[in-house]
Amino acid sequence: MTINYDYYRIFYVVAQCRSFTRAAELLKNNQPNITRCMKNLEQELGCKLFHRSNKGITLTPEGQRFYRRVAAAVEQLQLGEEEIRRDGSLESGSLSISASEAALHMILLDKLSIFRAQYPGVHLRITNETTPQAIERLRDGESDFAVITAPLPTGRTLQQTELLRFTEIPVCGPAYSDMAARRCTMAELANCPLVCLGEDTSTYAFYQSFFNSHGQPFRVDVEAATMDQILPMVEHGLGIGFYPSQLAAPRIARGELFCIPLDQPVPERAITLVEDAARPRSTAMKAIRELICEKK
Repeated sequence: MTINYDYYRIFYVVAQCRSFTRAAELLKNNQPNITRCMKNLEQELGCKLFHRSNKGITLTPEGQRFYRRVAAAVEQLQLGEEEIRRDGSLESGSLSISASEAALHMILLDKLSIFRAQYPGVHLRITNETTPQAIERLRDGESDFAVITAPLPTGRTLQQTELLRFTEIPVCGPAYSDMAARRCTMAELANCPLVCLGEDTSTYAFYQSFFNSHGQPFRVDVEAATMDQILPMVEHGLGIGFYPSQLAAPRIARGELFCIPLDQPVPERAITLVEDAARPRSTAMKAIRELICEKK
């Protein structure tokens, strides 16, 4: 059975109004056309849906049962239309973003604050991940996009947009402050206890490559689970760690940390927005992407 779906919508309005004339007004149609559509619907279904009298119309028992089904469907469609409208106008919706800690502190928090003020109805879910974890979540469809620290593995459908370049510096606490008074060699640094993220992170891979390129082994004595753990560990004398210069600057200014001058420059790193080019962007994704990629 193939029935014109407009008939269901018209039936829904007629049943609510109990009047073909009133239904025609609400639907911006004419009464003869509304009456014809309902007769066609009754013929298609093989039963009477309305009792017609001089006092108006009422639903037959079949019409009442049919109305319960049609009303549920029409109201669900109306809810769906409203959700789409609200999402399109950013009155509602949701976003899931995977972020590395460096990206979160150096870019994302400020951008999210602006976005939240503009679109308070959009639900935000931010997960703090290492770069490989963030890429995996993105590939699995568990996040809309990732804002992470390079280097990173990519695939054919992963699209990268560089957002910011930054430099990390070796920092120490009072226990190693004598090293901050002179320029240290890579060999000297390699012989010191080092604090770093674990082997499954892009940070570990970056510094392993950096040390090895200067003929030095990279041995981590204290492995931190998160970037935020590095500074407290360094401050308490557990070793020397690398940290973004702009984030370490306030503690260096207060004398809580010391920057160790190196005879070799630490290469720049990049914070990158990564997205799956094969997936369509929602309105909310487009809006926050534009904000994140906006240059100051």
